[in-house]
Amino acid sequence: MRSYECRIGRAEAKGEDDAMAKIMIASQQMTDGQIENVVAKLRDALRKHRGELGSEPVQQVLGVENLGMELLAPFRKRVEAMTNIIVRHVTVNRAQTPQAMLDATGRRQYTDRKVVDAMPRSEGEEVDVYLFKPRPEAYKNGFINDDDLEKEYEFHGLVPADPYSLAAVIEADPAFADKHRNVTHWKDANGKWCYIAFSRWDGERSVGVNRDGRVWFSEWWFAGLRK
Repeated sequence: MRSYECRIGRAEAKGEDDAMAKIMIASQQMTDGQIENVVAKLRDALRKHRGELGSEPVQQVLGVENLGMELLAPFRKRVEAMTNIIVRHVTVNRAQTPQAMLDATGRRQYTDRKVVDAMPRSEGEEVDVYLFKPRPEAYKNGFINDDDLEKEYEFHGLVPADPYSLAAVIEADPAFADKHRNVTHWKDANGKWCYIAFSRWDGERSVGVNRDGRVWFSEWWFAGLRK
């Protein structure tokens, strides 16, 4: 297992094609219908929480210059974060044993047997898997740990993909991990972080499954499912 951990713990020596990162860039501007939907959601939230906001201070805030731009800023931030998301629709065979699922990816395996046998299976034959990169500010000295990664899943409105769903992405497109190293994580029965990670190193396509609260470099893409 040590050799695989060494491989996934290094920074990308050759660099990654940044052009591939911008996957869901909008091809056209936001529509009038979308604008009305945003306004409606804000209106609903304000009505729901109106008892928490006094009329007088609200009136003062309404007089703030460029208030609209201030309200726009967090919405813009979320939209921009979505431009770094890759979506793959896959069919998942959840009837397979965990080992059969790994074998179906056709990769060299670096695994912990106990972690493999206890991998979560989840549900759903057809799923959309969302692969994203955390916001730059989420990294500390170029790394992000599993606990902070959970905050990024929350920000993107996702939960970590189960191993079967991510493996289905790789089985359908073995070359995907050549340029997009990808991973998902979960906690075992004892609350310890575990992961399944797909990558290519020195020409070898590999998969690692282990129990390890670790830190991740910025070249990794993280797999999630919609809540």
